[in-house]
Amino acid sequence: MAKINIKIEGIPYQVEEGLTILEAARACGYDIPSLCAFNHGECSQGSCRVCLVEVKGARTLVASCVYPVNEGMEVLISSPAAVAARRTSVELLLSNHNQNCQQCDKNGRCELLHVAYLTGAREGQYHGAKTPVTVDQLTPSIVRDTSKCILCGRCIARCANAHGMSILGFENRGFRTIVAPAENRSMAKSPCILCGQCVTVCPTGALMEKSEIDKVDEAFKAGKHVIVQTAPAVRAALGEEFGMPIGTPVTGKMVAALRRLGFHKVYDTNFAADLTIMEEGTELLDRIKNGGVLPMITSCSPGWINYAEYNYGDLLDHLSSCKSPHQMQGAIIKTYYAEKNGIDPRDIFVVSVMPCTAKKYEKEREQLKADGMPDVDAVLTTRELARMIKRSGIIFDRLPDEEFDPDLLGDYSGAAVIFGVTGGVMEAALRTVYYVLTGREHEGIAFEAVRGLDGIREASLDINGMTVNVAIAHGMKNAKVLLDEIRAGRSKYHFIEIMGCPGGCIAGGGQPLVRPCFLPNEDDDILDTYKEKRAKALYSEDERLVLRQSHNNPQIKQLYDEFLEAPNSHKAHELLHTIYKAKEKYPR
Repeated sequence: MAKINIKIEGIPYQVEEGLTILEAARACGYDIPSLCAFNHGECSQGSCRVCLVEVKGARTLVASCVYPVNEGMEVLISSPAAVAARRTSVELLLSNHNQNCQQCDKNGRCELLHVAYLTGAREGQYHGAKTPVTVDQLTPSIVRDTSKCILCGRCIARCANAHGMSILGFENRGFRTIVAPAENRSMAKSPCILCGQCVTVCPTGALMEKSEIDKVDEAFKAGKHVIVQTAPAVRAALGEEFGMPIGTPVTGKMVAALRRLGFHKVYDTNFAADLTIMEEGTELLDRIKNGGVLPMITSCSPGWINYAEYNYGDLLDHLSSCKSPHQMQGAIIKTYYAEKNGIDPRDIFVVSVMPCTAKKYEKEREQLKADGMPDVDAVLTTRELARMIKRSGIIFDRLPDEEFDPDLLGDYSGAAVIFGVTGGVMEAALRTVYYVLTGREHEGIAFEAVRGLDGIREASLDINGMTVNVAIAHGMKNAKVLLDEIRAGRSKYHFIEIMGCPGGCIAGGGQPLVRPCFLPNEDDDILDTYKEKRAKALYSEDERLVLRQSHNNPQIKQLYDEFLEAPNSHKAHELLHTIYKAKEKYPR
């Protein structure tokens, strides 16, 4: 990349051509207050005007986040005019903002408050009418509160960039402008897939997950037998909420915290991930051998399932009929576990700690209930678990490393651990499919060909004379490419893994918010590498485990011997499989 010469605060620098002033300043050691810098590249509108700077020769102050550098440019960040303008911009935002900070879920992580502090914004400088408010809490997953929205557009860009969708947009004009689905509909009345990616980039509390902490509290009060399970991606990110570097695996401390919170049993959803591989792998081989619908597509990601039901109702037969792992685990807890322990299933309350907001919706599906009883009773995000730990007074980094409860549902393999990263479900399945087809374990165990963070990846594997063509996609923008190939009859694949969130569950909508101003920033590439760091935490745990293939999990074998009989048996289908239905995009 060519270099150009600029001056910042009178000091000469050479910077890469094509950068914005904001990016160039950052590279030169200046951190201009902003609401759109370093947030995964989701803002290009310059609408908030918080990052205004003075450029010599320009007739007005410019928004540094969208203004490109050019040869000989002289930028003033701390001139009286720039300092005053940034403060005024923040004060104007605050004048139309619901300032109930104490009750806001973003308390302590609010970027608006952060820039108010940096710019010296004064309270109550501007008074007048406020934009009409919409509070939408009709979905089980996400709450939208326009009284906290600053119209930065980051959520709009995120939905478009990650999924090629435009669920949210600017509605109305002028002072009445809000961010909303079309016609200011509820998100429950739109084709929103409830993935929560919009939540991860919202700088305030305008978009947040719907908390279910109160449900868990009530279950304890009611004397329920409360069992918790944790998804693999949670352990790779939870430590960030307690000041640990991104990518720090905290499995043992997480288990210790859950035990101290009073849960009767602490299990790992990885057990059910192994179970999923047994069911899904058997289903795939049956389709291949008996002329079933191909390619078969994984069904672990509820955001992806929502997308398919809204947009590809004609392709639902391609989806595996397997429930997602945490729903499988809930079903097994309320049947097999309940029977073994002599507990009435209605006295059991299953809590899933997930990196995902769409899981909150998933657990409400009627087809995931038995006799009106849900497989899972409450879903907490990684962020919600962190709040429960903090309110309890537990000092997380002083906890000992403890093990999950070992009985019945306690064993899991490394194959299950990597479910949390894009390509992980595919690799886990291939480890077992390879064994079934060859009678031996894959040499080296890992299938490197399906790893990585490219939006679409493919591989052709020769397994005992059978060529198996596979593909992996994450984010619906990438998934659409593969789905359109299937619809056009051009797909060459046998098996496709799709995850709703870019990067997979490690970057799910319920994970800790990645903001350099609120996280340990051990390097400058934090936003470029946080997915790789979290993924590395899962791959490293896989490598440390002796048990690395789902079919070798002894408790999975015991479950089939004592209860389920065999993968894809009639009983397994009753408990572990489900159906999908096309959805109307804009129901009335």
